[in-house]
Amino acid sequence: MHLLLTSDTHMPKRARELPAPLLDGIEHADVVFHAGDWVDVPTLELLEARASRLVAVYGNNDGPELRSRLPEVARVELDGIRFGAVHETGSAQGRERRCAERFPDLDVLVFGHSHIPWDTTAPSGLRLLNPGSPTDRRRQPHCTYMTAEVVDGRLAEVRLHCL
Repeated sequence: MHLLLTSDTHMPKRARELPAPLLDGIEHADVVFHAGDWVDVPTLELLEARASRLVAVYGNNDGPELRSRLPEVARVELDGIRFGAVHETGSAQGRERRCAERFPDLDVLVFGHSHIPWDTTAPSGLRLLNPGSPTDRRRQPHCTYMTAEVVDGRLAEVRLHCL
């Protein structure tokens, strides 16, 4: 199963359109995760139309219409792996411990907010993945998103894509 992970698209403030490689990846993914800060409804509708399956949450910059359509936390089980998505996880310091305490029922947590790619594993075994942002690199060298594979009940081939 092919996964695509993105967050913090901030449309249309940070870009007029999503990057072509991201859109192509969405078309070919079995499941797309978006960890919030869409900013506009048309981007949500674009992903809903193009993704085979969308797992999405709202972020701190998302207004009432997005918040009425999306949860703060989303959970889904894929081939026995328990995934979650949330926008904010707090500061980098202590993140693994905080997230393991808040989400003891998950194997993988996709999050956003910082625009900083992140891939770590908490002592509890919880895998934490932040795909960065495909439209607003902030202080990072590149705009980014992630892909991953679910193979035989395990997460494999997590890859950061630089745009």
